[in-house]
Amino acid sequence: MSGYDDFVSEALARVSEIMPWDLSRALAAGSKPLLLDVREPSEFAMLRIPGSINVPRGILEQSCEWDYDETVPELAAVREREIVVICRSGKRSVLAADVMQRMGFSNVASLKLGIRGWNDAELPLENVSGDAVDADAGNELLASRVKPEQRKPK
Repeated sequence: MSGYDDFVSEALARVSEIMPWDLSRALAAGSKPLLLDVREPSEFAMLRIPGSINVPRGILEQSCEWDYDETVPELAAVREREIVVICRSGKRSVLAADVMQRMGFSNVASLKLGIRGWNDAELPLENVSGDAVDADAGNELLASRVKPEQRKPK
């Protein structure tokens, strides 16, 4: 039986990753990839990379295609554009990038370490209002919230 980490490992064999500091340097040099954050809207509202768009992982496939209620034209129209997929830790983004490649997107990478790695490198983040969020506040917002009942029984 395969688990979540197994799916991520399998996808990693097919997906390119970019480190947060490398993406930051590319953006500073004028690169303009589509920054696609696949976290849930509540996560995106708390903390995000400036200029990113939010398409939750649960509706990604329909958002990438025309003629659906969830279609995101900015995404459906750019199958050749450079896209960097973002999530909290770099796992959902790997799965999302893998699916997008299977859907014909030709230039997709996952942000390795996710928004947590971006925050650890003290790169710029903002909240829903566009206000800057410092790294300490980011750490608090990104802290694990796993409850005791969600932990594997011993």
